[in-house]
Amino acid sequence: MPTSSPIPANEFERVLDLIELDLDYTAQHESFEDLVKLAARVAGTEISLLNLIDSFTQWTISRHGMDMEQMPREDTVCQFTIMESDFLEVKNLMLDERFREKSYVAGDAALRYYFGVPLKTPNGYSIGALCMLDRVEHTLTPEKVELLKIIADEIVARLIMVQAINNLKYDLNEAKEVKKRVAHDIRGPIGGIIGLAQLISQRGEKNKLDDVLQFIKLIQKSGTSLLELADEILNTDVKSIQAAPELTEHELNLLVFKDKLEKLYLPQAKNKSISFLVNINPENGVVPFPKNKLLQITGNLISNAMKFTPVNGKVTVDLDLELKDNAKNLHIVVRDTGVGLDVPKMEAILNGTAASTDGTSGEQGYGFGLPLVKHLVDGLNGTLTVQSALGQGAIFDIKLPFN
Repeated sequence: MPTSSPIPANEFERVLDLIELDLDYTAQHESFEDLVKLAARVAGTEISLLNLIDSFTQWTISRHGMDMEQMPREDTVCQFTIMESDFLEVKNLMLDERFREKSYVAGDAALRYYFGVPLKTPNGYSIGALCMLDRVEHTLTPEKVELLKIIADEIVARLIMVQAINNLKYDLNEAKEVKKRVAHDIRGPIGGIIGLAQLISQRGEKNKLDDVLQFIKLIQKSGTSLLELADEILNTDVKSIQAAPELTEHELNLLVFKDKLEKLYLPQAKNKSISFLVNINPENGVVPFPKNKLLQITGNLISNAMKFTPVNGKVTVDLDLELKDNAKNLHIVVRDTGVGLDVPKMEAILNGTAASTDGTSGEQGYGFGLPLVKHLVDGLNGTLTVQSALGQGAIFDIKLPFN
């Protein structure tokens, strides 16, 4: 008999802690490959996986011995591991009613043994699990269990270190941009001052007092302009963009954003036989913008749309970047042909109090996906609107300003 999925009491804070890491799940394998291999060797198992669990999905960001990228959260063993304070061991998955009918147990993979250690952040939230699996049973000694816990702690430390390094790279890039701007913008005023000084020097005794006074006034004017410019640079975060700069690790453009969304969510669409399409406005396709939590915001909306869209339905994402003066406005629209929402449910979403319901194919609801989206959008000073009617699908419209 199927078992309902467990939900941690601190689920909202738990997922928010994961989102704060702002990870690209498609780009982490090499950073943790050594630790995942080490875990398999310590446990003596054929397979080890590093899994992070968000509102809807288990993302395998690094793997050894098994080709796995993602799985619906309700189908996983690790969803039970994050409920544990220490570890979870299942000697034989086939004998456990929670897992015996899962494809990785009853199917060709024929997995039997599972050992998982929760990945706890410094705030005490379990954002995923390091798990070891095999087709035969194992017995782990207390020493091996402690070693696996140490590896799990090192993974969390490295996740935080990756985030810190990315933040430093971002700050360094910002400093480089300011340096470029300073070098460009002060060249003119300084050149003018030097030119006037040279002219006075070259004329020597031929200078008339009135001419010298006029030159001094011009020098003073240029100097004042230079000071004003320096003050402006030191007191504003706005960067003048002469041409599209090179994309950094903290940035996306529409083309890259589209590619990442397709890689992450096409498997979910194919699994449910849903059409999934991402459209962009090519006019501003290469203009960079901060990627700050955009994958998490849009991903939650996409997963939610797929959850409530029946087989052979359609989920479409439209992305556009509106440029005006020095401001950028990212426009994200997620449309589905699902069951739709009534007015009370739409109001609950916009109030951040939406409750969980099961999907069209019985997918487990956790009740935190849309409130999290609302929380994140509000934190970025953006807006979220919802258009829907029962039986007519839904449209989620997000606008995010970037100065």
